[in-house]
Amino acid sequence: TPGHADFGGEVERVLKMVNGVLLLVDAAEGCMPQTRFVLQKALQQNLSLVIAVNKIDRPDARIAEVIDEILELLMDLGATDEQLDSPMVFCSGRNGTASYDWTDPASGTDLKPLFDTILKYVQPPEGEPDEPLQMLVSSVDYNDFVGRMGVGRVQNGVIKVGSPIQVCDWHNPDVHMSGRITKLFDFKANGREPIESARAGDIVAFAGLPDISIGNTICDPSKVQPLPFVKINDPTVEMTFSVNDSPFAGKEGKYVTSRQIRDRLMRELLKDVALKVEDSATNDSFRVMGRGEMHLSILIETMRREGYELQVSPPHVLTHEENGKVMEPMERVVVDVPETYQGNVMTALGARKAILMNMQMMNSRSRIEFRMPSRGLFGYRSQFLTDTHGEGIMNTIFDGYEEWCGDIQTRSTGSLISFDTGDAVTYGLFNAQQRGTLIVNAGEKVYAGEVVGYTPTGEDITVNVCKTKH
Repeated sequence: TPGHADFGGEVERVLKMVNGVLLLVDAAEGCMPQTRFVLQKALQQNLSLVIAVNKIDRPDARIAEVIDEILELLMDLGATDEQLDSPMVFCSGRNGTASYDWTDPASGTDLKPLFDTILKYVQPPEGEPDEPLQMLVSSVDYNDFVGRMGVGRVQNGVIKVGSPIQVCDWHNPDVHMSGRITKLFDFKANGREPIESARAGDIVAFAGLPDISIGNTICDPSKVQPLPFVKINDPTVEMTFSVNDSPFAGKEGKYVTSRQIRDRLMRELLKDVALKVEDSATNDSFRVMGRGEMHLSILIETMRREGYELQVSPPHVLTHEENGKVMEPMERVVVDVPETYQGNVMTALGARKAILMNMQMMNSRSRIEFRMPSRGLFGYRSQFLTDTHGEGIMNTIFDGYEEWCGDIQTRSTGSLISFDTGDAVTYGLFNAQQRGTLIVNAGEKVYAGEVVGYTPTGEDITVNVCKTKH
């Protein structure tokens, strides 16, 4: 699974469909913050655990230390004695080998030890095929032919095409829907095959209920009893999506009206459980709330590729009040950088209200751990890559709420502003570049008032990038 916090919604609900997890750890990198996040969710569900240390053939592998790191992480997360005794397998995915002995990586010839371990330690699904039907919907999908589909694992009983069903929900007792299963699909490799019935323990997709949503339980009408479901965490970041009203509106996209943008956002809600969309004060804009910058930027990029044209506001964090104090989302940030650039990173993050939690040296690299407000990270990634000359690795994960910790200075630069509407030309750009750093290239269309660059002086400067040589 992706361990990125922005996709936490996916991880939380997929875990309801499985009986065990295979924890994959890199033999050189060790436990990453994402490992912690996904493992914590798996331990909370009491799933069987098989640990696989991968890439043991890397020249910089440090297997003995990584084994200690994994055990420390398990103890940190409050694992039970059984979970601490989980079996370990040492693999090289590239060579397709696995072995039980890490001191001799060459002893493995195939991946059979890994499969044997999984069969031995992971319990088969429990469920009573003779009981009335019960199934938790862990994911939803949308298909133009059959409409909205629910995906989940049959907990008890048998599900058949055409059988009547009743829907209930653990968190919301007011949910009451009834209907019939019209289509049933089984998962085979990467595709789906229509089937007539499935028993307890099978993972299936079904159609026939247009309003089904994640967390609902479908039951036999004779015994309506909801199954418990993890409450999906709330969004932490919001952006405003609105209709493009710049001077160049309508020139790039096919879909430009607010109705089309709204329909597309509503369609996204069918698939994405961690996203929320609300209408805002004006008809032309919508508040879109998600788990993080990356979550929303993927949505924007997908829409752009589909031919939607829209403008977006800067991201804001979603705060809430507790005991009269404003609480804001925090992130745990783990940075892996060459020693020489360590100072740059600590200075930059310190200015963004980061608190140093932990620091350790590995070979010629430092791994530094911070805790900081989510809003301090907005727009930092590009500066981070510049500061570390492209060699740094940064991982972030949502880490609870904390009291609002004051203003963060976002920028110390002024803007270069275009004086004229037209095409940027080399002659004009050459004259303007003495004033600061440009962010437009020759041949790009610019309009009067557009920001075309930034300047180290704090003030805004108007430049003419459309000026030609006479």
